[in-house]
This record gives sequence, C-alpha cells and structure tokens, in this order.
Amino acid sequence: MSRKALLLFLALGVIWGVPYLLIRIAVADYHPLIVAFGRAAIGALVLLPFAIRGGGIMAGFRKPGWLILFTLAEISGPWFLIGFAETRVTSSLAGLIIALTPILAAILGVVLSQERLGTGRLIGLGLGLAGVVALLGFDEQPTELLPVLALGASAFGYALGPIIVARRLADTDDGAVVVASLIVASVLYLPFVPAYWPARFPLDASLAVLALAIICTALAFQLLFALIAEVGASRATVIAYLNPAVAVLLGVSILGEPFSFALLLGFALIVAGSYFSTARKPLDGEPAETRAAAE
Repeated sequence: MSRKALLLFLALGVIWGVPYLLIRIAVADYHPLIVAFGRAAIGALVLLPFAIRGGGIMAGFRKPGWLILFTLAEISGPWFLIGFAETRVTSSLAGLIIALTPILAAILGVVLSQERLGTGRLIGLGLGLAGVVALLGFDEQPTELLPVLALGASAFGYALGPIIVARRLADTDDGAVVVASLIVASVLYLPFVPAYWPARFPLDASLAVLALAIICTALAFQLLFALIAEVGASRATVIAYLNPAVAVLLGVSILGEPFSFALLLGFALIVAGSYFSTARKPLDGEPAETRAAAE
C-alpha cells in the first residue's frame, strides 16, 4: 500500500468510525429517517456549490439507472437501516457488524469479476469474519435478530457501492456522482419526512446530524473515491475493519457502552484482519501469480 493510500485508509477509518457514535446520539431524539434525510440533504447542499463551479453537476445524472442503484446501495438503504438498528443495539455492536463489508465485497469480487484473493487476504478476511462470529457468539448482551439483519444488509450495500462506481460510474466525475447521489437520496427520503418531522430540535442531536453530513459525508466521500483510485473497489472496503475499532473506542469511552469479552475478542480479530487484508507483501510461499491477482 502506497503512503497516499495508507493516509487515505487511516483518515477514512477514523472518519467512518465516528458515524456510529453520532447516529446513536441523533436517533435518541430524531427518527432514523430524519437523521438519514438530514445527512443526505445537508451533505448535498455543502457539496453543490463546488460541483456547480466545476461545471460537472449534470454529469452525475448521465447514467440514472446506475446512479439510483449506487444511491440505494451506498446511501439510502444503509443510512436508514443503521439508524434503525442503533435504536436497538449499541453503536459498538453496529460498528463491528458492519465489518462484514470486506468479506461481502470479496465474495462479490469473485462472483462478478472472478478475482483471486491470495492467501494473505484470505487470512485477513477470515480473521475479520471470525471477529464478527466471536462478537455475536460470545456477547453476554442479548441481541435482537432484526437490527442484526438490518446491519448485515447495510454491509452488503457498502460492499456493492464501490463496485458499482468502479465498474459503471468510473468515467463520471467523482464529485458529480457524490452530489447527484445525495440529491437522489434526499428525494427518495422526502415523501416520508413529514410523517416523522420532529417537534423539537435538541442541540446535541442536531450537531450530530450536521457532523454526519459535513464530515462523515461531504468530506468522507471525496476521500473514498480517492482511495478507490489508489487500491481498487474491493480493497477499499477494508476500511470497514478499522471503522469498528474506532466505533468501539468511542462507544465505550463517550457513551459508556459495556466493553465485554466478546467486544475485546472481536476488536482484536478485526484489527488483525485489517492488517493482513491490506498488506501488499505476500505471505511466504504464496505464488507470484496469486500475489499479482490479489494486488
């Protein structure tokens, strides 16, 4: 991994570990749909002037079908589903379950592109999956099935989104795609907004939504597309291994969420999986052709 890719990886790992904390704070006062709508609409408003100045805003709508599919997979679906899940589970648990994203991305890569993963990355993905299994299998707190399924569906969407960008939207300006998808997401949420519009606007929840929109959306998507350009769509999703580590640390230290043995074990396995999944140097004995395919 190049120095630029490493910096992008670390920055996104931190920035996209923060949303679980912010979502947990926001959904305490706002309906998950309002949180998702606010994040998309404000994010679009922040980025729109830059897109207009660049003259490429309409380019984002040139492939409406793929744009809508990307929006559903990467924005509309996950943002609502994660918010819904966090009304029932801790932010730490939500962050760790999203660690399924690289495993699902690897599976999609094999199915769609006949990619070969290589021994090192397979070990990394296996460790990450083991972390999720340990989390769900040994956690002392009872976990509802529905929020876990919602988080699993979100992980699938996050795995599919970068692949759509790389395969179908690669010839479109990144900024235009981001703004167009945020506009589409806002429109998709809009018909449901009046039914859940809040009667009051608490400061902490409102600031959480603003941070989600400006830092975790407007800034983060720019970093994501830069990372995809450096390492590819499938490997870019490995940031989901670092995100949960940040989510756990924030959830425990700021929200006072319990730090169980399951969280500790899952945390350790996920960090190890992150290392092996992103390392360019092959394991001893790995064939050169396998290394080339993995990279």
